[in-house]
Amino acid sequence: MTSVCILTDSTAQFPTPIFEGREAVNMMALHLEVNGSRYENGDGLKTSDLPKTAVNGATLKVEAPSTDEFEARFQQLGQVYDAIVAVLHAGSLTKTVEHAQEAAKRLEGQVDVIVIDSGTTALGLGILVQEASAMALKGEDAGEIELLVRSLIPRVYSVFAIPGLSYMQQAGYLNHSQALLGEYLKVLPVYVLDQGQLTPTQKARNYRQLVDVMHEFLWEFPNLEHIGILQGAPPFETETRALRERIAEDFPDTPISEHIISAPLATLIGPHSLGLFVKQLGEIV
Repeated sequence: MTSVCILTDSTAQFPTPIFEGREAVNMMALHLEVNGSRYENGDGLKTSDLPKTAVNGATLKVEAPSTDEFEARFQQLGQVYDAIVAVLHAGSLTKTVEHAQEAAKRLEGQVDVIVIDSGTTALGLGILVQEASAMALKGEDAGEIELLVRSLIPRVYSVFAIPGLSYMQQAGYLNHSQALLGEYLKVLPVYVLDQGQLTPTQKARNYRQLVDVMHEFLWEFPNLEHIGILQGAPPFETETRALRERIAEDFPDTPISEHIISAPLATLIGPHSLGLFVKQLGEIV
């Protein structure tokens, strides 16, 4: 029986905090900088500490773990495990996947490392990591775990309402004029994370319509295994309450989890964002 470690990053959030194989899951933290203060490994920064907007001179930066950091971690874990499967957030969001791949290439023939771009983040990433860790606990080899994770990626979907467009601009996803105009007009842009890319789909006219948009997103999928709500800070209390009521009525047998957006993801897309994640039912290879 081989021993396999699952490595993920600090944007991952798990639908259930305790799950099979949790002890085999290791974390690589992103480095955050807010208004000149650097938070190594994200320690000491809460989502609620972040300003609602970055328009008024706030400076925010998210750094992926460096190639050297990944190399050191792979070497460390390689002394304990036979293989490492790194399941990381969408490569379009930061250079995390790129740096992990570079480090794995440096260690070819020394440490058995598989790097997977999950195409998702937060709860979507957590769902994939939980499935991978359960297989690792059963003694499956790294190749089988990779096959499972890649088969699950097309069954995980997400949608976001991101009013904090100034955060998107600082992260390099929008230009300055788009972000400034969007926040001035108080638009509620809706994005899907599609094939690893944040793609705008529509704008909600108001918060009531935002609930309709989120609810309609769920109806695109006939069979759901899990629904996850990613709450912003400050929270969308009225909207999430209405959304929960609709979900309970329309999907009474589908498990639901609710979580506050993590500081690393909030620094990328803004703390006052609302996300919805789903995992479709399907055969597991």
